[in-house]
Amino acid sequence: MRFLFVGDSMTIGRAGDFTWRYRMWQHLGASFGAPFRIVGPRSGLYDSEADAPVSYDYAAGPGFPAHARRHLAGWGVGWQHMSPLIGEAVRAGRADILLISLGLIDLGFYTDSTRTAHNARAFIAEARAANPRVRAVLLPVIPNVRAESDRAFAAEVDRFNELLAKAVADLDRPSSPLLLASRPPGYDIHRHTYDGTHPSPSGEHRLAAAFADAMHQAWNLGAPYEKHD
Repeated sequence: MRFLFVGDSMTIGRAGDFTWRYRMWQHLGASFGAPFRIVGPRSGLYDSEADAPVSYDYAAGPGFPAHARRHLAGWGVGWQHMSPLIGEAVRAGRADILLISLGLIDLGFYTDSTRTAHNARAFIAEARAANPRVRAVLLPVIPNVRAESDRAFAAEVDRFNELLAKAVADLDRPSSPLLLASRPPGYDIHRHTYDGTHPSPSGEHRLAAAFADAMHQAWNLGAPYEKHD
């Protein structure tokens, strides 16, 4: 089974982060019960000084080996940026399951909820063109600190999450199932992020748990999430 992490700054992480990708890799290694690989065309972290994904300064160090660091994520990217890239990433990595966290950046800087939902549907179509049996777990957008003061932005996040749920329901098929994960229970941007958006270590665990628990509950893959450090 080959997993591909797809996401924005919350997924790629910045220099010095563990990342929720690391937490998920730990969980899979402890509980998946079958051979698996992490695939993707990238492996770096975002370096704020270079303003580029050129860092390999993972907080876990050698405890997070190079082969497990693979991903398709980027700082400041959204559905519209990943749709043209996902087909090649799926083909090259022969990905079986996509774990996707996208949308916040789209809504914050690029597109409204309607267009963002359209781009999400295009992304799914491109992924399936590369692998007609690919599965995907999609995380709804978690409102960040901006949503507390910007009502219009908060409303767009809510509307997009409704449209994303509809897209998952419309596009789900037995041969290529789609799964909408739940927002991590108790996720608090003031306690589980370091800046109101990006996850702290406690937030990383909660994001990984959202994906792990969804796969276990819906597809009987793996086990319920437990911390492994």
